[in-house]
Parts: sequence; structure tokens; C-alpha cells
Amino acid sequence: MELAHSLLLNEEALAQITEAKRPVFIFEWLRFLDKVLVAANKTDVKEKQKKLVEQLTGLISSSPGPPTRKLLAKNLAALYSIGDTYTVFQTLDKCNDIIRSKDDTAAYLPTKLAAVACVGAFYEKMGRMLGSAFPETVNNLLKSLKSAESQGRSEILMSLQKVLTGLGGAAASSHRDIYKNARSLLTDRSMAVRCAVAKCLLELQNEAVFMWTAELENIATLCFKALENSNYGVRVAVSKLLGTVMATALMPKQATVMRQNVKRATFDEVLELMATGFLRGGSGFLKSGGEMLKVGGSVNREVRVGVTQAYVVFVTTLGGQWLERSFATFLSHVLDLVSHPRATQTHVDAVYSRRCVSFILRATVGSLLGEKAQIAAAKEICQAIGKQMKAVEAVVNDTSSENKSGAADIAASQHVMVCALQELGSLVQSLNATASPLIQEASIGLLEIVTSVLLHPSMAARLAAAWCLRCVAVALPFQVTPFLDRCAERLNNLKTSPEAVSGYSFAMAALLGGVHQCPLGIPHAKGKMVVSIAEDLLRTAAQNSRLSLQRTQAGWLLLGALMTLGPSVVRYHLPKMLLLWRNVFPRSLKELEAEKARGDSFTWQVTLEGRAGALCAMRSFVAHCPELLTEDAIRKLMTPIECAMTMMSHIPSVIKAHGAHLKASAAMVRLRLYDILALLPPKTYEGSFNALLRELVAEFTLTDNSANTTTSLLRSLCHYDDSVLLGSWLQETDHKSIEDQLQPNSASGSGALEHDPSSIYLRIPAGEAVPGPLPLGVSVIDASVALFGVVFPHVSYKHRLQMLDHFAECVKQAKGVRQQAVQLNIFTAVLSALKGLAENKSTLGPEEVRKSALTLVMGALDNPNPILRCAAGEALGRMAQVVGEASFIARMAQYSFDKLKSARDVVSRTGHSLALGCLHRYVGGIGSGQHLKTSVSILLALAQDGTSPEVQTWSLHSLALIVDSSGPMYRGYVEPTLSLVLTLLLTVPPSHTEVHQCLGRCLGAIITTVGPELQGNAATISTIRSSCLVGCAITQDHSDSLVQAAAISCLQQLHMFAPRHVNLSSLVPSLCVHLCSSHLLLRRAAVACLRQLAQREAAEVCEYAMSLAKNAGDKESGGANVSPFVPGVSHRGDIHCRHQGVNITDTGLEGLLFGMLDRETDRKLCSDIHDTLGHMLSSLAVEKLSHWLMLCKDVLAASSDMSTATLLSSGKDEESEKKDEMDDDTMFTTLGEEDKSKPFVAPRWATRVFAADCLCRIINLCENADQAHFDLAMARSAKLRNPKNDLLVLHLSDLIRMAFMAATDHSNQLRMAGLQALEDIIKKFASVPEPEFPGHVILEQYQANVGAALRPAFSQDTPSDIIAKACQVCSTWIGSGVVSDLSDLRRVHNLLVSSLDKVQAGKGSSSQLYRESATTMEKLAVLKAWAEVYVVAMNIKKEAESKPKRAIKNPDDDDDDYGTMDELPPDSLITLVQPELPTLSRLWLAALRDYALLTLPAEFSSQLPPDGGAFYTPETIDTARLHYRNSWAPILHAVALWLNSTGFTCPESTEAAAVSGVQKRSPAVTLNQVPGAMASAKPLPEVNKDRMHLILGVSIQFLCSPRPEEPIEHVTACLQALHTLLGSPYARIHIAEDQLIGVELLSVLHRLLLTWNPPSIQLLVTGVVQQIVRAAQDYLQEKRSTLSCMTILPTILFLIARILKDTAIKSADNQVPPPVSAALQGIKSIVTLPMAKTEETQKQWTALIRSTLACILEYSQPDDSTPAPDEVSTLTAIALFLWSASTEIIGVQSLQNGCMNRFKSALNSCDPWVQAKCYQLLLSVFQHSNRALSTPYIHSLAPLVVEKLKAVERNRPASNTELLAVQEGIKVLETLVALGEEQNRVQLLALLVPTLISYLMDENSFASASSVSKDLHEFALQNLMHIGPLYPHAFKTVMGAAPELKVRLETAVRASQASKAKAAARQPTPATHSAPTIKLKTSFF
Repeated sequence: MELAHSLLLNEEALAQITEAKRPVFIFEWLRFLDKVLVAANKTDVKEKQKKLVEQLTGLISSSPGPPTRKLLAKNLAALYSIGDTYTVFQTLDKCNDIIRSKDDTAAYLPTKLAAVACVGAFYEKMGRMLGSAFPETVNNLLKSLKSAESQGRSEILMSLQKVLTGLGGAAASSHRDIYKNARSLLTDRSMAVRCAVAKCLLELQNEAVFMWTAELENIATLCFKALENSNYGVRVAVSKLLGTVMATALMPKQATVMRQNVKRATFDEVLELMATGFLRGGSGFLKSGGEMLKVGGSVNREVRVGVTQAYVVFVTTLGGQWLERSFATFLSHVLDLVSHPRATQTHVDAVYSRRCVSFILRATVGSLLGEKAQIAAAKEICQAIGKQMKAVEAVVNDTSSENKSGAADIAASQHVMVCALQELGSLVQSLNATASPLIQEASIGLLEIVTSVLLHPSMAARLAAAWCLRCVAVALPFQVTPFLDRCAERLNNLKTSPEAVSGYSFAMAALLGGVHQCPLGIPHAKGKMVVSIAEDLLRTAAQNSRLSLQRTQAGWLLLGALMTLGPSVVRYHLPKMLLLWRNVFPRSLKELEAEKARGDSFTWQVTLEGRAGALCAMRSFVAHCPELLTEDAIRKLMTPIECAMTMMSHIPSVIKAHGAHLKASAAMVRLRLYDILALLPPKTYEGSFNALLRELVAEFTLTDNSANTTTSLLRSLCHYDDSVLLGSWLQETDHKSIEDQLQPNSASGSGALEHDPSSIYLRIPAGEAVPGPLPLGVSVIDASVALFGVVFPHVSYKHRLQMLDHFAECVKQAKGVRQQAVQLNIFTAVLSALKGLAENKSTLGPEEVRKSALTLVMGALDNPNPILRCAAGEALGRMAQVVGEASFIARMAQYSFDKLKSARDVVSRTGHSLALGCLHRYVGGIGSGQHLKTSVSILLALAQDGTSPEVQTWSLHSLALIVDSSGPMYRGYVEPTLSLVLTLLLTVPPSHTEVHQCLGRCLGAIITTVGPELQGNAATISTIRSSCLVGCAITQDHSDSLVQAAAISCLQQLHMFAPRHVNLSSLVPSLCVHLCSSHLLLRRAAVACLRQLAQREAAEVCEYAMSLAKNAGDKESGGANVSPFVPGVSHRGDIHCRHQGVNITDTGLEGLLFGMLDRETDRKLCSDIHDTLGHMLSSLAVEKLSHWLMLCKDVLAASSDMSTATLLSSGKDEESEKKDEMDDDTMFTTLGEEDKSKPFVAPRWATRVFAADCLCRIINLCENADQAHFDLAMARSAKLRNPKNDLLVLHLSDLIRMAFMAATDHSNQLRMAGLQALEDIIKKFASVPEPEFPGHVILEQYQANVGAALRPAFSQDTPSDIIAKACQVCSTWIGSGVVSDLSDLRRVHNLLVSSLDKVQAGKGSSSQLYRESATTMEKLAVLKAWAEVYVVAMNIKKEAESKPKRAIKNPDDDDDDYGTMDELPPDSLITLVQPELPTLSRLWLAALRDYALLTLPAEFSSQLPPDGGAFYTPETIDTARLHYRNSWAPILHAVALWLNSTGFTCPESTEAAAVSGVQKRSPAVTLNQVPGAMASAKPLPEVNKDRMHLILGVSIQFLCSPRPEEPIEHVTACLQALHTLLGSPYARIHIAEDQLIGVELLSVLHRLLLTWNPPSIQLLVTGVVQQIVRAAQDYLQEKRSTLSCMTILPTILFLIARILKDTAIKSADNQVPPPVSAALQGIKSIVTLPMAKTEETQKQWTALIRSTLACILEYSQPDDSTPAPDEVSTLTAIALFLWSASTEIIGVQSLQNGCMNRFKSALNSCDPWVQAKCYQLLLSVFQHSNRALSTPYIHSLAPLVVEKLKAVERNRPASNTELLAVQEGIKVLETLVALGEEQNRVQLLALLVPTLISYLMDENSFASASSVSKDLHEFALQNLMHIGPLYPHAFKTVMGAAPELKVRLETAVRASQASKAKAAARQPTPATHSAPTIKLKTSFF
């Protein structure tokens, strides 16, 4: 392919490739040339021009295919226009010679056609340059036109069209020749030729004046004839011609009129001509009304549909302003059409005519007029209706005999009414809240007029009026409740008028059905009202036979409508409903039998209608209240349903007895029965299957039905992809609603409300404007088919077989047309059944069932009716799916293979090729893999059958299905398939559009199969890729919209898999052109593709789209060749973009898409446009900020002209009002000025809402992009650095302006979006400082504007949701801290005050318009807003208090002075809130109580108050929950602040008193507090306790598990509330007293800490935890709460004992580990607690101390398995207990023994360190003041001590530690001496003194002793010297008793003195007492 990319054709390369590939090579070269010629250097082109011309003209003779000839012609023309023109005439002559050639063979045809194409292209491109040759050329073309075949005729006509385009007025001399030759071909048998003629004549009429003057009537007649037996393409082309000619006749172009003196046609003449076609059809003219009626024959439907389209083209061409001016005349003309007897000969015709007229009105009024003009049009329509109704009333009231014509007038008027009311309804619905002036202006009287039609004698008109009221109610929901009340009242007053009963019940039913579209709903009581009215109607039906029928129907209709309100309403009435249903039917079989014999014809009619109504209401119940469908309810429903099923079999005999007029009522009963059964589980009625199936089968096989009625479901049951075979793509066109009439099945497109009044309250099927149930005959068959599909999977195999055999028999018995009808119905039923099997995952059944089914299906594959063949293929595929066996699939595939190999007829070949496709589609690649090769080879062969386009279409369609379903398995067949597709694309004539559509599908399927491989660079892949691109290029260039749509989706797929290889620079502009296409499918495809491109490459897409705008600027002809939206290219300037071809201006593609949103109604398309704009916005808005903001601003500016002026509310003091108005005016002067360049229709409200949403998105995008967007100083400096820098803060005034425009609009949705934008702006910009005025913020200058934007939202009639939003904005604004002006603050504050008054009006306020939960939402929003303001006010106050005080002027002194201050005093906000606090606090607490109750789990629902809460009613509890969930958190915070500030001192009674003062206006209100709260005021402590429980309960419940989607603000508010609450002493005491709550709260907070990451939350959590701990500490300080201490002490003591056990282990260095010292410290702290002082804990304390000591003793038992315990630590612990807890331990023998044993073992320890410590601790025990404790220890342990010390004489210490032990022991003995009484002292000293003296040494041994021994000697001597003087008398006694001791002592003393003297002589330093070197480190005393 690359070799083809050169300026000259590479002939060498061409010669080397195979014959088959040459056409592709040539086409690829021509494509390259097409791109390169435009961009090439002129001199290069001129150099090679000769050779190029040769090559190109040579190609003319090479039989090029259609796409090639088109490109060839284009290139040749381009070459001449760029290069030299001197050989152009030679080339032209050459072409003319070829055209003149007499060679008529098929082989020569392509050459001729190529020559014709070249001639056209030359003239189109060079026009008048070739003027001299044109007469000859035209004659030549016209001559060959006569003899040409259809392809030639089309091509010649297209060339002539181009000649006319190129020459314009210069071709005048040939105009009549062309006209004469072309017009006869308008009725050509080839549809392509008809289209070509229409386009040619359309071009001609631009200059040929005679066409719209002298020839006008002939043109009209010709067009009508051309429409007979036309297809969709012809209707579009011809209607465009007819409409345009008519428009030109009425308003010729100025230039033409100047040139010639033209007699213009009058408006009436033009309209009369058009009417002729509408009413009469193709042949002959309308002479007069009478003659018209005599002439028989029906109007040709195709003509009527074509003329309908022509009307739309006519108006569109004249433009919106023309329509606005002439609307009254046009309306009356259009409505006259439908009142003409010719338009309404049969009922179905009447419906069709109505549809056509509705289409005309919708397509013109709905899209050409702006909102203001639409309101004016609605007024006109109202007047027309009023006029008609007056005429009808005159006839009705005229009792004279001349009533014949009157009846005809009434019959005709009903159709006028239907059209007018439907258009009025659609207008109001599309205007939405913008339509409010229509209702509010009394002079229009819309409601009165529409309501008057409810009494029209015709049911169709009454239903249309009811529908119109429903539209008004949905658009203006505040009207629903008053409407309902008015209807109920009138129904009551006019009970005796059958029309009134019928009309008003229709209206009420319609209104109830519309409630689901009104988010705020209706009051619950209306449900009760409807039930009572309905009951009354049913009860009184029998009283008056004149009214029986109407009352019965009305009663049941109302009950059916009631069900649409859903379970929350129906739940209350269900028992009554079940009773009513049961009573309508006989109770038993006996009664059923008996009633057959009774009653006359009329009674039976009423009975049947009543039962049908009851079943209809049941169906509505089952459909709308599935939650109430319990087993019990189903069981009760089944009683009447089973009775109805039994009754079915009796009906025929009743009809026989009483007349055939009962048939319709009986059919209605069957319809209702089938409908409800289809919704119930089949298990519930399986007992009645046999009887039911008999009825169903009889229904759709037309057993008892002489009409050949067919079902309408077949198309929907066939696969959507088969639309190309079924033609059902017409459902996807803009003309769907009228094209439906031309579909082949019964009554297609004849839907009308009167066929089934219950549809007035049902939801409208998606995509339809008005419900259109089909006629009863069709509906019953549809319902039977649908139910058959539901039941079939549950039926036994035996019955399945019987039914399938019966079907075959039915088909065989029927003949001709009837056979077709029966077969269609049966096939639809079989498809429905197979679909049911697949959904239930069931199988078809055993062999005989399959065989029977297969026979039935295979027979239809050869049926001449394509729809049946399609259904048979689909059925075959579904059978394969449900059988699921390879052998069965193989058998079916083989059968089709054999058939296709032998068959030669078109029918078999198409049917069986589809069969193969369907088999693959339903069993997928795996299941049918082995048949793939055969299937593909057969289908590829069939696709080449050029003799039959139909065979090619079906085989290619099947091939596409196989490629789709085979996936990767198809990879091996890609190349041959692709090669065939390209060959066919290059050869099949363009007029065979279906073949090209299927080729496009195949191409798309192949691209998907190759998938991501397409990115690769391998040779095979690049060949596949370039083939795909060539294929896309060919299909893209096709003239048919569907083929172009297929091309776009192929390119979209390619872009997904190989984005680098799709050239966006050419794709995007072509997509933009398609955005203005007249074909919906093409617009959809273009937008879907743009959506995908914008997701990845938004910037490129916008750039390439702009290139189109630049080119359009260069070439004026930009729009002429593009087919605009509604057929008819405009030549006037005032027409909206859609009609001018591409209208990309400086707003770029995004501007065009915004414009499309105003015109498009298709949901999918609009959703894709939203997405595309969304992607572009996300990618580009931050970079191109000004551009996007300007876009939004332009769209939103449309709001200002509608609304700003009217919405300033009154009733404020005048001065502030004036000031506001002045602010608004100065702020927004520039808005609403009409810019002449703007499109005529201003953006509609829905587009404006989208623009406001975009505004919010832009703000968020900027926030994520760069902080400089919200910093004025940074933004300004960035702008100075680079003027291109565009930052949001620089556009603040625009942002505020846009938000203001939106917030003050008529449209509620827009007000909502505007308020949201305003809130976003306030939040994001509130803290942005104003650099020029330090201390100020930039938003301050907009205070007045924000106030003005908010005020209208608080007017009396604003809906609750807007008030709720406005409250939110108010609180954000007040809380933002921006408001610096007290009067501004007061103004916004007053809005909240007025709302607060509303909140106090209580629950049952009389003027309720909406559901009670709407009031809940509003009131809670007000309370939430006040709560937020209060929180901010308190924060400001707190900050002010913490700052140093400044002198602040008293604001009361002098107001003017005060205004000049820089900022508000910090208390100004709180002073504004303060007066409302008593009321607010009560309301806040009430709201919190409600919330607490509503958060209870379902099982506690019985505990909820039966009559609801303070702000919710029990009926709307579910919706109310949501509103509480949104507002509880700030309220909780506010309540906590209020309680903290009042210190819990405000009792409930004073709250109530404070409130009753405020509530004098509505004394009836007592908010539903805790029952009985008001009656007897609780004491304050109880009240406070309740409040604490409420707040803590709500908080803990929420914090337990906040949902992940919960706003972080709620978590923050809740934690702040807790923090605030615990700041109050009362709350701290409460939480400290109730430990369980504290513990629970702590565990919840711990969990929150683990699950919520934001640091702000974690900080708050730790703050609350601190508060709780501090509360506990304070409480302990206060109470020293002994009791609570006792609960925790056991744990602590147990832990300490365990720690001692585990860590007090003997170490080598005798170090004490930190845990041990901590444990001992702990024991000391605990045992010294003053616990024992309190009486109540004495016992528990004693037991604790004893058991702890016991534990320690037990743990310290040495044990072989564990390391040796550290005795010192154990003894220390024991000593601590003995010393500090002596009283508890005295007298407990076991403990005493244990302690003594521990001391004994320590004294006996071989470790001197342990001994030393033991002596030390014993000393403390012996010294204890309580002798009762110490005495037993002294008695037990003193002897052991003495013994130990005595033993030292024999075993003197060898180390310092041993010495230490001895010294400590001696201290103990000395203490005992001191403790002893005087009389025992001698005995005690007799123990101590000898021991000490025994330590002394004589001089000899002293000299040789160790230092430790010497130290002991010294120690003993010193102690003795110390004791002597202490106890002189006792000492002497002891020494006297033992002389040897005395000698020893004296010797020692002398030796000591001598050594001292010696030492003193040697050195004068004083001797120091040698103390032991080791000190005891730890002392616990």
C-alpha cells in the first residue's frame, strides 16, 4: 500500500500485483492524491499535470467502481482547479464522447458512469469557467438520461445537480429542459433514482423561479405521486423538495424577486396545496369538501407521512421567527387537517393523522422556538382548545333535532383536541418550571380550559386533557395537590354526569401517575382521599344504570393509579383492597355457575368491565408494590385470579346469549388477566396451566378471531442487530413516530390513549413522549404471547409437544394472508418461549419435542415474508442455545449447508444463510467451531452473488454474526473475508445501501476480532490494517447515513485498538459535519465516537474541530452540501445552527455540542454529549479557563432575560430593597442584551442546568490543579509574568454573576444548580485575602449580590428542596466570616428567622403541597443551618474571649459610626442568634430525639411513637430517615455547645415556656417530644440525664461504624460535639459516674482511631479521650471514690504480684531490675492508700491485702522448675505489707507463719547480702509502732538472730559483705535493747555485750588479722564504748557478773588508745572511722 503513496501512479508497482488487488491499489493512490493535491506546491503539480491527467483519464476507461469513480472525478476537477486549465475542455469532450457512446453492455457501464461523474465534478468545482460548454453537456446528459438504466439515471441526475450548483443562475437557459426531463423520473421504479431527482430539483429551485410560481401545483402533484410506494430515503428527499419549494413560493429569495417580476403565492394557497397531499394523497385535486367525501378510497399512508415531513421542512426553512409570527394561522391550519373527514375515515386512520399532526407541531414548535416563544405558542394552543370546546358545548347543549352534523362536529373535534392537548402537554413538560407564567396568568386560564375538556363527550379528548394535566403537574409539581383536590371536589359535585365521572377520574389517575416524577411527592392523606372516592364510586355504581359503567371504570382506574404511589402509601390500604378484589368475583364455583344464568346484556357489560378494572388494579399493585407481595398477599390475590381464569371458559356462552358487543369487554378481562399473571411467579398458578394455555394458544392462533390480527412483539423479540433485515432501524430515526405507521404488522404506530385508559397512570416507555397503547385486539395477542413465554418453561414435555404439533396444524389449516398472520403470531410465541427457557436455564425437552419444534422452524426459513424468515433464524439459534448438544447443532447446520448448496431461489438462500449466522450467534465460537470453515466458505460465496442484493445482504449479515461470535477462532479467515469486503465495497452500486451497511458491519466485526494486534508492525498486520482503513474510507464516503454510521463505529474500534493509525485530523472534522446530519443514527454514532476520542485526546479533538471553523470561514459554501437536521437547507440568517450545516464558530466543538443539547431529545445521544463535554472539560478547562467560563456564561445568560426581574420578592423594608436592586442592577447590567450573532433559540433550561454543573466542576478542577487559582496576589503576579496565565480567582465576578443568574431563574433545577455553585464559590473563596486592603477578603465586595441571589429562594411558594439548599448556602455564607456589613448580615439572618417561624408551624399545617417528608427536609435544613451558624458564632465568641480585649464601640450608640468600622464586633453574630436560642434548643433536641428513634434497628420498630416524631410522620418514615441522616451532625454539635454554655441549668419547662412565647401565632403546636414531657415537667437532674443519654447515644451509635461514604464533616462534628460536651462539669461528672458509658465510648473511639486515617480526625479522637480521662481523674480527686477503686484494685494487685513472680529473679550482682522496683513502689503506694479509713470498703480491703500477701508468699516458694526467686525483693514486699497494713494482717496465723518462715530462711541464707538485707528489713518490723504486730516476730526471730551473731566469733567475716551482715545484725540487737523495758534491760544487754566483746582480738592476733577482721574489731569496740554511757547501770551489772569480759574489753581499749597515740606522733592527720565500703542501695523507708 505504501507504494501507492506518490503523486503519480506507480505503474511498475501496479503491474507487479495481482489483478484482484489492483482496484484497491488504485483507490489507495486516489485517496493519497486527494489529500496531497490540496497541500502540494502548485509548480510541482503543473510539472506533472500532463502525466497525471493522462493517468487519471486513462482510469476512466478502466471500468472503475462507484467509490473509485467518485474520487477520480474529484481529483481530476481538483487538479484542473489547482494547475493549468487549458486541457480541461479536451477532457470534457472525451467524457462527453464516452457518455454519447452507443455501447450499452454491462461491461462498459462503469466507464460511462465514471465519465458522467467527472463531468459533474468539473462543473461543481469550476462552474462558470466552463460556461461556454454547458448547453452541449446538459443536452448530452439529458439525452443519455432517457436511455440509461437505473444506475445511469441516478449518476446523471447527480451530475446535473452538480452542474446546477456550479453554474447557479448562469444555467437559466437549460432550467426548463432539465425540469421537464427530470420530473417524470420522480415516480421512477428505482428508489435511488427518485432520491436523485428530488435532490436535482431541489438544486434547480434555487434559481428556477417557474418551479415555485407557474409549476407550483404540478410540483406538488409530482411530489405526492413520488411518495406513493416510497421508502424512507425517498420520503426524506421528496419532502425536503416539497417543503423547500413551498417555503420559497411563500418567501422567495430577495435576489430572485429583484430579477423577475414574480407573483408570490399566498400563505393560504401554499397551505391548501400541502393539505391536498395530506388529505387526498397522490392522484387528483381537492375541489370541494362535498366532492371529497363522495370520492371513495383511503388516503395513501406513505403520501401522508411524506407530506407530514414536508410540513416540517417548510416551517424549518422559513425559520423560527417566521413561525413565531405566523403561529396562529399555521396552528389552525394544522388542526383543521385532523378534523377533516378524509383524515379520519377509520379509527386507525384518525390515530395516524393525529400522530402526523402531533409530529408537525412537535418538530417545529418544540425545536425552532425559544422558551419565550414557546410560552406564546402555548397561549395560542389554549385559545384554540377553548374555541373548540365552546363549539362542542354549544352542540351538546342544543337539544333541537338538527343534531346530525353536530355529532359529526363532536367526532371531528375530539381529534383536534387530542393533537392540541398533547402538544400543549409536551410544551409545558419541556418548558418545565419555566412554564409557570402560563399557570399564574389568569388571563390565559390554561388550567380552566384544559379542565373544561374533561367534560368532552369523547373519551379520547377527556384522556388527552387528563394527560395534559399530568404534564403540567410534572413540570410544576406545586400544582399536583391543588389539582387533585379540585378534581376530587368536582367529581363529588358532578357525580351524576357520566362525562364528569369519567373525565375527572382520568385526571386524578393521570396526576397520581405523574407523582413519581415529582421528587417531593404529595401529602399522604391524598391516598386516603382517593381510596374513599374510589370506594364511593364502586359502591354507588349499581344505584344508577346510566352511570354504572362510568363509575365502575372510574373507581377501579383510581385504585390502579393509587398503586403507583408505591408501598409506603398502599401498605395502609392493602387489607381493604384485598377485600374489594375478593368481592368483585364470585366466591365459589357454584356462584360462578349460577351467575351465568342471570343478568342481561348491560349487567354483564358492567360486570366484565368491573372485573377487568379489578384485575388491572391488581396488576398495578403487583408491578408497583413488589415489597408488599408476601406469600400471604399472593395467596389472597390468587382467589379472585383463579376465579377469573375459570370464568374465561364461561364467557363464550355469555357472548352467545347477550350479543357480540360484549366481546371487547371480554377481551379486556383477558388482557388484564394475562398481564397480571405474567408478573406473578408461575408456581403460584401451575394448577391452572392447562386451561390457561388453551386460552393463550387460542388467542394468538386466532382460533376465535376472524380478523387477521398480528402481534407487535416480533421485532422486539428478534435480535437488535437484525435491524438491517427487518428495517427496524427506522425506530432510531427522528421520524420514528410517523414512520411507525408504515410498518407491515397490524396497527403498527396506531397507539393511542383511548385504547387503554390505564396507561394514563403508568410510566411511559423510554423514548416515547406520550403513552400509546395499541388497539385492544393487538394488545391481547401481545399479552398472550408474553405470558406464553413466561409459562412455557414450567410446562411438562408432553404438553409442549402437543402445543408444537398444534401450531404446525394451525399453520397448515390457514391459507393466504391469514396463514401469514397465524404464522407470525406463532413464531413470536415460540421465540418468547425459547427466550423464557434460556432465561430459566431450562432445556427444550426430549427428541420428539425438539423434532416438532425443528419442523416448525425449518419450514419458515423458506417463507417469502422476510420478517418470518428472520424470526425462524432467531428461533433456530435460540433452540440450539437451549438444547445445547453438539449433535443437534451439527444436524441443524448440516441441513442448512445442504440447502444452500442446492437452492437457487433468493428466499431459501437468505433464510438458510441467516440460520447459520444465528446458530453461531447463540452457541458461540466454541459450540460451533467445527462448522466454522464450511459456514464461512458458503457465506463468502453467497456474498459474491451480484445478481441478488438481497442474498448479498443476508449472507454478509450472517457473516458479521459469525465473525462477532467466533472471536479469536476467526483469525484464520480474516484475510479472505477482508479481501471480499473490499472488493464488494469497490464494486457494489451505492444504491444497494443494505449491502453496504452489512459490509460496514463485517468490517467492524473483523476489526474487533483482530483487536489489539492491529498495533503491530508485522507485514500481515499492516496489510490488514491498511485494508481496514481503506474499507473505512469507502464507507465513510457513502451517501447513506447508516453506512456512514457503520464507518464511524469501525474507526472508533480502530482508534481503540491502534490509536496511532487513525488520522484524527480528517476524522474529527468529518464527525463535526455529521453532528448536523438529519439522521439520528449518524448523529449518535458521531457523538459516541467523539466521546471516546475526547476521553484520550480532548485537546487534539478540539483543535481539529476548530480547523473546520477556519475553513468554513474561507469557503462560503461550507453549509450547502451538508444535510442539516430537519431536511431543508436554510438560506436565511435567523435559523438555528442545526439548519445551517456545520456551525462551528469561535466557541469550537464544545459550543456546537452545547447547542445540540438544546435540540436533541434522544436520551442516549444527550447522555453521550454530556460525557463528551465532561471529558473535554476535565482535560482542558484549567488550561483554557476563560474559554470554558465564557461558554458557560453565554449559556447561562439566557436565564437572565426570563427571570431576574420577576423574582425579587416583596415585603421587605423598602430601603434595603432599593439598595439590593441597585446592587443587582449595577452588578448585572450587561446581561440579556441580544447579541445578533447568537443563535435564534436561547439555550433551554436543561442546557443551562448542565452549564451550571460544569461551572461547579471547573471550580473543583482548579482546586486540584493549583493553589494560585484561589490566591489573588499569586494570580496577579502570575498574570504579570505571563499574560497567558489564566487563573480562576481573576474571574470571580463572572463566577458570582453566573451563580446569581442560575440561582434566580424560573427553573427549579437551575436554581438548585445555581445555589450549589454559589455555595462552592463561597467555600473556596471565603478565605482569599484582598491584597489591596489587608485584613479583608475578596468576597466582601459581593455581599449584596449573594444576599440578592438568596432572597428569592425564601419566597412563599419555593419548593422544599430549594429552601433546604438555600438554608445551607445561608449558613455557609454567614459562617464563612466574609460578611463585614451588619445590615447585610441582618438581611441574610432575617431569611433564616423567617424560615424558623415556618418550622414552628408544626406538622399538620394546612397548606401542604408536598409529601410530609418534604416538610421534614425543609425544617431539618433550617435547623441544620441555624446549628451551623450557632457553632460559628460560638467559635468567634470563644476566639474573641481568648484574645486580648480591645475597646469596641457600642453598636447601639450610633449606627452610622458603626458602619465605618473595619469589622464586625465579635459578638454581633451571637447576639443575632441569642434571641432564638430558647426555641432553637428545644427544636434541636426534638430533632435529635427523632433521629435517635429512627436509627433504631428494624426489630425495635414497634417502639417508635405511633403518630411519628417532632418532624416526621409514620407514613413517610423511610424518606424522612435520609433527611435526618443529612442534618443530625451539626445539630448535635450545636446542642452540645448550648448545653455547655448554659451549664445544663435550663429545665425543659422553661424551654417550653420560652417557646410558647414565640408560638403565639400557632398555639396548637406541641412538638412530639418524649410522650408526656409537656404535661408534667421532669425535674432538672432527670432532664439533664436524658439529654446526656441522647447525645452520647447518638454519638456512640454513629461512631460505632460510620459508613465509608459518610461525609468527614459528620465525623468531625460528632467528635467536636463530644469534646464540647465534656468541657462542661456536669457532663464530666455524668460520664465519670457512669463508667460503662465511658468504657464504651473509649472502645468506640479506639476503633475509630484505627479505621479513619485523616490526622484531623485522629487529633479530635485523642482530644475526646483526654477529656474522658480528665473527667475520671477530676472525679477521683473529688470523691476519692473508694468503691470504684475497689473494682480496679484486684486487677492491679494481681498484676503486681505476677510481675514480682516473673521478674524478681536472683542475679549475680544483686541489682534490682526496674520492673521489680516499680512493683515494690506500687505496693507501697497501694498499701499506704487511706482505704481502710472508710467503713464500707474495710472488709473488701482487708481480704484484698491478705490475699495479695498470700499470693506473694506462694509465688516466692523456691521451685526447681523456675529460676531461684530473689529473696530480698520478696522480703521487701512482705515488709511493706507488715509495716503499712499491719491491722489487716494481725492474727492471721497462716500469713504470720509464712512471713516468719521467709525471714528465717533468709537469716539462714549462705548469701551475706541476703542476710544483711534481712536484718535491715527485720529492724523495720521490730520497730513497728503496733506491738501486736512486732511482738510475735521478735519472739520468733530474735533468738535466731542472737544465735547467728554469736556464731561469728568462731567464723569471722572474710569479706566486706559478710562484715556488713554482722553489722546490720548487731543493729537489730541494739534496737531490741532500746525497745526493751527497764526491768528487762540487764538480760538484753547480757545477750548483746558478750557477743560484741567476743568480736574483740588481743594485740598479737590483731596485728596479723585481715583488714575485715580488724574492721569488725573496731566496730565492736566502738559500739561497746557507745553502749556503756547509754545504759550505765545495766552495763555495770553485766560486766560485774563476768570478769573475763571486763578484762578483755579493757585490754582492747588500752591497745586502741596506744595505737592512736603512736599514729598521732607519726602523722598529724586525724583518724577516720572505717565504715563498710558497700552501701545498701535501696531504702523504702
